[in-house]
Amino acid sequence: MILVESITKRFGPVQALHDVSFAAADGRITGLLGHNGAGKSTTLRILSTVLRADAGRALIDGHDCGNESLRVRQSLGVLPHASGLYVQLTGRENIEYYARLHGMKGAALKTSCDAMIERLGIGAVAGRRARGYSQGERLKVALARALIHTPRTVILDEPTNGLDVNAVRMLREIIRELRGAGCCVLFSSHVMQEVAALCDDIVIISQGRVAVRGTPDEILAALGTDDLEEAFVRAAAGEAQA
Repeated sequence: MILVESITKRFGPVQALHDVSFAAADGRITGLLGHNGAGKSTTLRILSTVLRADAGRALIDGHDCGNESLRVRQSLGVLPHASGLYVQLTGRENIEYYARLHGMKGAALKTSCDAMIERLGIGAVAGRRARGYSQGERLKVALARALIHTPRTVILDEPTNGLDVNAVRMLREIIRELRGAGCCVLFSSHVMQEVAALCDDIVIISQGRVAVRGTPDEILAALGTDDLEEAFVRAAAGEAQA
């Protein structure tokens, strides 16, 4: 579970986040939406323990992202917007490296890595260096790396970016499998079709604040529309309050 309580973050004169609060529950898929510059990426980086909030706190599975970052990372899988692969390593080596960071080794490591490569359909590129990968291949390897240690909480930053139709369908299946296994899934996207297809709950951030949050139906009702894209536009323009 993710619990965000009144987090604030400033970069010099820029107030990136102001008193942001929301929760993402286990066994549910929560969408975190916002225009570029709204504070969405800053929120995800705080949850990923890359940044520290100036005030407030963020908890993942009961552990404080600021003060217990190592404990947080043990139960957290993150797919960043930029895949961040080590381009001199093969796909398999990228995945195995992260598995070892999480204490996996020996036969268990190999079995898990083989299963993840097969599940994501990257067997044809797993033995190649990542430098020559397509965008879709990079994302699939980065996803395998994020999930190799079977995390309880998963953060996905624009996971369908660069994927073809078949890969997007496969990713949807994986996200739903994670939900079915009781995981907490938080993902950001600019594709309203993906949000509508996957999300149980939605949080929309505008100008560093939570503009509205709730189930898709609750958000549509709050914004007075039956179209999720229109609801997002209205929320981002400040036409609703959380």
